[in-house]
Amino acid sequence: MRKIGPYVFEPLISELELEKIIRDCAQWLIEEVDENTLCLIVDKGGRPFGERLKALIEPEKGRWGSLRVKSYQGTESKGDVQFLSRDFPSPEGKSIILIEDILDTGLTAHFLGSYFMSQGAKSLKILSLLAKPEKHKYVLPEHKVGKNLNDTFVVGFGLDLNEKARDWKSVYSLKKIDMLNLVLFGPPGAGKGTQSAFLVEKYGLIHLSTGDLLRGEIKAETALGLEAKAIMDRGELVSDEIVIGMIGSKLDANPDAKGFIFDGFPRTQAQAEALDSLLEEKGESISMMLSLEVPEQELVHRLLLRGKDSGRADDQNEEVIRNRIAEYNKKTAVLKDFYGAQNKCKEVIGVGSIEEISNRLSEAIED
Repeated sequence: MRKIGPYVFEPLISELELEKIIRDCAQWLIEEVDENTLCLIVDKGGRPFGERLKALIEPEKGRWGSLRVKSYQGTESKGDVQFLSRDFPSPEGKSIILIEDILDTGLTAHFLGSYFMSQGAKSLKILSLLAKPEKHKYVLPEHKVGKNLNDTFVVGFGLDLNEKARDWKSVYSLKKIDMLNLVLFGPPGAGKGTQSAFLVEKYGLIHLSTGDLLRGEIKAETALGLEAKAIMDRGELVSDEIVIGMIGSKLDANPDAKGFIFDGFPRTQAQAEALDSLLEEKGESISMMLSLEVPEQELVHRLLLRGKDSGRADDQNEEVIRNRIAEYNKKTAVLKDFYGAQNKCKEVIGVGSIEEISNRLSEAIED
């Protein structure tokens, strides 16, 4: 296994298998190349493959050049292609062979094929080390592929993740990552709302608020929503069972989510146990509970300042504020013990600039 940041990769194609694939591709290339052929390495990804091919075929056969384009950012295709550099003679009247690292959606190959034919190329073919046929979205020119893959993100031997792993000698595939499911706790005034927004954006998570869930289910008039409305109309509290059902529906509606931040739930050990059971049924779990730790006097100071701007009565009375903090501490203590017993409770200092606190949260997650 190898890691790049939070991503874990497992071996897919060994050096020995790569060499066999490249030699097979070189044999195909030898038969295709003549004095009118222009072989173009699509850099940077295709560089190791192209240089190895160049060493295996007769040096006097054909001419070589390179070009550099970009269509990927992170693990996703950006949906467009840009020329970053070009180092080749005029393609007019030439038989072009593009040396690629991988045919994914086919966007780059489609773009380059259209470009070279518009520049007067006699013909165009593609020689690609790897390909993902299931992901092709474009009609591709004639091509030879060293090895076809399933829809998996790969790195190594020229293939990269944000410019990392190009120098790996073998090819690795992205290992399935479990969801990042966070329970973020913080007393009134700790900045939980601000930091939730930061975590949602940085890690691509879904913010799951039980209040929002209730309102959404009621508005949609689902069975759970109608049941909850009837209970609320009687002035009673909605049961944990109903809330868990709504959370389950939200999870089912987002099967490809990278993870969730749970807001307002759980608040008791019984709720935490019910949430664990629900996630276990779906093959997931809570990754960690993050607890923002702020001294009481600092919380009082922040809330009194907030009260001047917001006009909220509960943020303008120091006694009320201290009672709210005491109630929070009383209720969360048991949850810290619960998640602590699972080695999932991480306390994070919530004092400093917003950026400093955000960095501490990121460090806690990535450690």
